[in-house]
Order: sequence, then C-alpha cells, then structure tokens
Amino acid sequence: MAYELPDLPYPFGALEPFIDEQTMKIHHDKHHSAYIDKLNGALEKFPDFQGMEIGELLSSLDSLPEEIKQTVRNNGGGHYNHGLFWEIMAPNLAKEPKGNLKKAIARDFGSFEKFKSDFGALAANFFGSGWIWLLEENGKLKIEAWPNHDNIRIYKLKAKDILILDLWEHAYYLKYQNRRPEYIEAWWNVVNWEEAEKKFLISNFSSFAPR
Repeated sequence: MAYELPDLPYPFGALEPFIDEQTMKIHHDKHHSAYIDKLNGALEKFPDFQGMEIGELLSSLDSLPEEIKQTVRNNGGGHYNHGLFWEIMAPNLAKEPKGNLKKAIARDFGSFEKFKSDFGALAANFFGSGWIWLLEENGKLKIEAWPNHDNIRIYKLKAKDILILDLWEHAYYLKYQNRRPEYIEAWWNVVNWEEAEKKFLISNFSSFAPR
C-alpha cells in the first residue's frame, strides 16, 4: 500500500488572513505531495516496509536498507509532520486552550502567556528549516525545536505530539517574506486547541497514523 496525501480538513482559504490561500495550496498540494511521492518511490523495491504506519516506519529507520534510510527520514518525516500540522489548525476557534491542557500549561510553564512567549521566542530564533513542538514526555509538557523533518518517532521518544509549527520558509514566505515573527504571531489565531486537547488526552504515544 502506498502512502497517500490526506485532504485538508478545511478549504485552502479558510485560514485567511493569517495564512493565505495560495500558500496553503502550494504547501499542501506541492510540498506535502512531493514528500509522499519521494517516500513511495524510495520504498518501491522494498515491499516489506510498504505496509507500515508512518510513525512505525520512522521508528524503524535503523532497520531500513542504507540506500533509502535518509530519503525515508527526510520525506517520511515530512509526511508525518505535515499531517499533524494540518490537523492542529482550524478557522474561527477559541484563542487559547481550555480544560486539562490549559491546566497542564499553567502547571509546567507558569501561565499560558509565558508558554506562548517561550514557544514564540524559540521559533523566531531557530536557525534554518525545522519545526517547533509542544510535547508531553514523562507526564510533563515541554517545547522542542528540531531541524528538517525530525520528530518524536525518529528520535524514538515516549512522548505525545500536542502542537506543531512549521518553520520551513515555504510555510510563510509568500505572505511574510523574512518576517518570521509575524508569521508566528499570526499562527496563534488558527491553532485548533480542541484538537490539541484531544492529543493531550490520548492514552498512547501514537497520536497520528495516516496512510
């Protein structure tokens, strides 16, 4: 079975004016699609790995043939990360978390505003392409910044993905050019806190399993 491009859970223009329609079309239909095509191409000669859930595949990089290991890491990671990214955004929702996640953020960061400040500062100052994450590991929330398309499955962490922000320039350059801090600030307006709460409450460590 080949990996497939998941549909966006909302129209391309739904996140306007914070993330523009053209960026969403290119980001989803070109960039994410290209990662999937390259991932499927790398696995064509290795059917034993083709039926694996994407997180399981990334956790098994050490078992892959050397000739495709880096390609799977790069493009499989891109598929995994973008799948989470589309899910964790939505239009016209609450601007901050509620319930258990809100309490956990206050417990581990002091306040929601302190969390936003820490997350935003790390994202703004991150060098190059990568992703910023809010994770739960060992019962505590933490913020991580990783390069390229790395993630918890590649690092084999017993952690849960809660939030994820794309810092590759293709995620924001059409609208924000080199003004990454503006993109980060705008992104808070489209965070799907309801979905983040679901991921926080999930009972296992595999919160995303697309084909």
